[in-house]
Amino acid sequence: MGFFKSIKDILSGENCPACGTPGARRSGSEIRCLNPVCKYFNPSFAPSAAPPQPPQPPQQTQPQQQGRPSGWSSSPASTPAGPGPAPAGSVAIQYRNFQGQDKTFHADRASIHRKQNHIIAKVAPKGQQISLSRDRIQNLREVESQMPLQRVEPGQDWPSKRERQVLGYHAKNHTTSPLYEKIRAKYPKW
Repeated sequence: MGFFKSIKDILSGENCPACGTPGARRSGSEIRCLNPVCKYFNPSFAPSAAPPQPPQPPQQTQPQQQGRPSGWSSSPASTPAGPGPAPAGSVAIQYRNFQGQDKTFHADRASIHRKQNHIIAKVAPKGQQISLSRDRIQNLREVESQMPLQRVEPGQDWPSKRERQVLGYHAKNHTTSPLYEKIRAKYPKW
């Protein structure tokens, strides 16, 4: 596959180092990008489908740290994760990671769901699915209130393993029992 990738890179250009847009060209020390909001945007190089927009002020790039998965937003909460505003239909999640760094993730509202003590969501810009611990989410009430389908109430504990077993058994077999009714009263949306 290396041969075909090299042919593709020659024909279509490479990714822009500032914004990651494919199709950027390098000529000498100059970089020409197709993205109108990129600092390397060149109006003579881009197709004339959209009017050129002023470039953004240069952003400080941080070196990739060892051990961080690729595709994660590494910008602190004070700077946006990428150029331009947050995508429409997204939820901003304020998160403090295990190192104590504050991060902001812009997640697709339709993809957010809870799995035990974690919130799972697809985040911008790549749509990669990540899992965030509820204990470390700074705006947890706001995020849980915007979740599309909630099996438990915001702030309510998840059912225990035994309760989930009873709920699952009776839902699968379309049966009932006094214990099942008691658990259903506690978790009506399950």
